[in-house]
Formats: sequence, structure tokens, C-alpha cells
Amino acid sequence: MKHIPRKRFGQHFLTDRAVVDAIVDAIAPRAGQAMVEIGPGLAALTQPLAERLGQLTVIELDRDLARQLRARAQLKVVESDVLKVDFRALALTMHGGVAGLKIRVVGNLPYNISTPILFHLLDAVDVIEDQHFMLQKEVIDRMVAHPSTSDYGRLSVMLQWRYAMENLLFVPPQSFDPPPRVDSAIVRMVPHAVPAALDASLLSEVVRVAFSQRRKLLRHSLGKWLEQKQYGWPFDLQRRAEEVPVAEYVALTQALQPAAT
Repeated sequence: MKHIPRKRFGQHFLTDRAVVDAIVDAIAPRAGQAMVEIGPGLAALTQPLAERLGQLTVIELDRDLARQLRARAQLKVVESDVLKVDFRALALTMHGGVAGLKIRVVGNLPYNISTPILFHLLDAVDVIEDQHFMLQKEVIDRMVAHPSTSDYGRLSVMLQWRYAMENLLFVPPQSFDPPPRVDSAIVRMVPHAVPAALDASLLSEVVRVAFSQRRKLLRHSLGKWLEQKQYGWPFDLQRRAEEVPVAEYVALTQALQPAAT
């Protein structure tokens, strides 16, 4: 029976074989690797990945699709909302209870909840080797954006602090069924081997406050917030939020930590 894409799940199924091959080549799966695919859908990526890996774990919310996927011997199906999946526990299970081993994560993420998924995975980044995702091109532009550009913002800072990222491949709407109303792209996300040690929730608050009035100088937003924290170290507030590099937001957060606790 043909599966009808469900709008409430944000389903757009990849059908372009050339794009599938390019994505699989970029991911470069190797036999025996522990990999998780989010939103396998009709298995366009799933099948070639499983063939190269030998076994693949997939996370699928749609119970009809999950039932179809369970018929494939090489797949282990986790039927769940990805935002409810404990990726640390999943990594432990996939490695037979051996702690300290990492997993690879791939997927065509539902565009309506792609950012929450990225932040959910950020909480488990220490058990992840790398991530390859199909996302709305506009989101990836923001993820990889450089300072002093219109795309640079909270998402850029929060992800670049923890990942090295690369926009790998453009994917046009006609590569999907049904075609989305936006362009798509593939991003590679590799966690930094030695990330800056900081309180991620505090960094998130710093960046949220800084970009809350992104058209104004920071003295109008972050400056007032820093005054409340009685922060006395020099920090140039005569800039807009988009002009501050990731490293400076990180350094500010690290300096704030003793005063913020």
C-alpha cells in the first residue's frame, strides 16, 4: 500500500536517486559502525546505509512506517518521537552496554521541528561521533554563518561552540515527494574534540539576551543584563550582537560562571 505523506509529521520523502547516492557517499558508512537514522520514512537513505553498515538503528514516529521498517532484517526500529529519545542510553544499548563508545547520527529531519532536534542532540553530543542532516537550506545557512552577516545569530553561536560544520550539498524541492516549498541542503556536524568548558545554559542565556535586540548596540540589551550580574570585566558593548565572534561569547560566558552561580 502506498504511504500518503502526513503533514502533521512534516513528511517529505526523498526520491532522487542521484541525491541519495551523493548523501551516502558523503556520510561514508563503514561496516560495523553504530549509526542511528532519524526519520527513515520510505527508506530511501535507509536501505543503502544498512547495506554498507550491516545493521542500522532507525527512529520513526509514524507507526505505519515503523511497522513496514520492522520487516527489514537489518534494521532495529525505535518507534518514538525523537525529542523523547535518550541518545546516551541508546548509544549504550547499541554498544552492548559498553560505556564511552560513540554513535553516528543521520537523517532527513522534519523541517517543522529541526531546531528543537538539533538542541536535543546537543545535550548528548559527548556520545556522538558526527551528524549528517538534511535540513531547510535557510536553517543550514544560519548554522554555518560567519559574524557580521545577516544569517549569524543564536543558532550559529550555540552550534559552532560545540561543532565544526560544513554545508555539503544543495537539494532542490523536486528531489522530494511531495516537494517542499523551500530549498534543502545537507550539513555535516563534527563535535569539537576539545570544546570550551562552560555552562551551556548560561551561554544560551547570554546569546538570547544579546540577540534579543539585534539591530541595536549591545549596551541596550546585553549591557543592562551584565550590569544586573555586576559584571565588571571589559567587554565591547558598542557593537551589535551579530558582530561578536563565537569565541568572545564563549569567553564571556566562562568569565561569568563564578558570578552567575
